[in-house]
Amino acid sequence: MSKVVIKAEDISKQYRLGLVGTGTIKDDMKRWWYKMRGAEDPFLKIGETNDRSSKGTSDYVWSLQNINFEINQGDSVGIIGRNGAGKSTLLKILSQVTQPTTGKIYTKGRIASLLEVGTGFHPELTGRENIFLNGAILGMRKHEIARKLDEIIAFSGVERYIDTPVKRYSSGMYVRLAFAVAAHLESEILIVDEVLAVGDADFQKKCLGKMNDVSKGEGRTVLFVSHNMAAVKSLCTRGIVLENGTLKFDGGVDDALTIYSDIGKSSDYKVVFDASTKRNGNGKMQFQSIEISNQHDKLTQDFSIGDDIKIKIKIKNFSKELKSEMSIQVLSSEEMPIFHIMPRDSGFELNHDNEEEDYELILKDVRLYPGTYSLNIVSSNTTGHEIFDEINNALYFEIIDGGNYTSRKLPRSVGMFFLNPTWKKK
Repeated sequence: MSKVVIKAEDISKQYRLGLVGTGTIKDDMKRWWYKMRGAEDPFLKIGETNDRSSKGTSDYVWSLQNINFEINQGDSVGIIGRNGAGKSTLLKILSQVTQPTTGKIYTKGRIASLLEVGTGFHPELTGRENIFLNGAILGMRKHEIARKLDEIIAFSGVERYIDTPVKRYSSGMYVRLAFAVAAHLESEILIVDEVLAVGDADFQKKCLGKMNDVSKGEGRTVLFVSHNMAAVKSLCTRGIVLENGTLKFDGGVDDALTIYSDIGKSSDYKVVFDASTKRNGNGKMQFQSIEISNQHDKLTQDFSIGDDIKIKIKIKNFSKELKSEMSIQVLSSEEMPIFHIMPRDSGFELNHDNEEEDYELILKDVRLYPGTYSLNIVSSNTTGHEIFDEINNALYFEIIDGGNYTSRKLPRSVGMFFLNPTWKKK
């Protein structure tokens, strides 16, 4: 029977919303005085709101609520969820960086955690000195750390700067050394947050390989938080899905990824954007709606391999811009970019004559494998340096079968594109 090394019992974490800002004492006192009079925050930017200018039903927010699970020795667990789901808060509790408001957490063994760039290192100490400091925190003796030292330095790739204070390191160097320390020192539990996004592709691959060795080869427990679903799938056998601070699912990683992809997914083939839509950009232009249909002009989210996909977008011009650029990115359910398209690729220009305009693009003979896909849409100036509007996961669609190309049942996990080559016997 496997040994339980982490047990969470009814874990909840509550934070109090800030009452004063991060400015001078004079600014904070002025905010406080305006708040006492029931007036708006005087330092709030035009068009913005925050917890000081809009009153909620409570001054408190629950980041996690009633989380229960057990993790056994040697498990490799991916913790996934949308931004704000509570993933980082959970890892901080498991790493004993912060305590839960209610509930209990039990851990057995030493924990090495890599939560965010800069944690666990003293900026004035050199890389070498920080390695020994981290080992001492884990309870290792000096000779035990020295035995691992060369391996840590070689893995990190910062040999040339190992005797330089880490405050001089770039974020990438910081992460490489921090991961090397966490992965190579003798902890029973390794906790890694999304910080690997800072490293380059080769180093990320190297890290995933090491975490795989740590879990499967050395029998240590790995907890991994990432928005890279392909990385989660390759490393983990189990997935924990968080949604709005609650545990939505705990089970096999494939099922976890499916449930994750459905979180926040719209079942509409036409989406109208309004004030509640999450956007980025300066608002000079804004998307008003998006809809999707097939080659027969039937509004639908379900397609077969080989179908044409028509996407209609309504955009409103709030400025005097006469030209703009648009981009559409298609992503898999694992949030892996599939392709990226822009009008200029087809020799088409967006010239604006009216305040509101409709645009249509047609994707011919789409050969995507069965699965769920999402669209990110961006409006920008013609150079792409000024973002007018950006909406992620603006709309979803599904490829459900092989259509006229094949009646074979196509599994969703074997590829991205369906090819129809000509076969000959020679």
